[in-house]
Amino acid sequence: MSNQRAWIIGSTTLVGIGVGFMFLQTSALFFVASIFIGLGLGLMIAALMSRGANSPQ
Repeated sequence: MSNQRAWIIGSTTLVGIGVGFMFLQTSALFFVASIFIGLGLGLMIAALMSRGANSPQ
């Protein structure tokens, strides 16, 4: 499960970097913000997936 969480966090961070490159000409702060949004989204998804995997059925 840990490997899957790492893939989720890494891939959403890369998506954030990709989106940030579109905003890089506008402002560097948008670029940094999109990286943080991608990282935060990946952490939230990973936490929700691990909570769902540990719930009794």
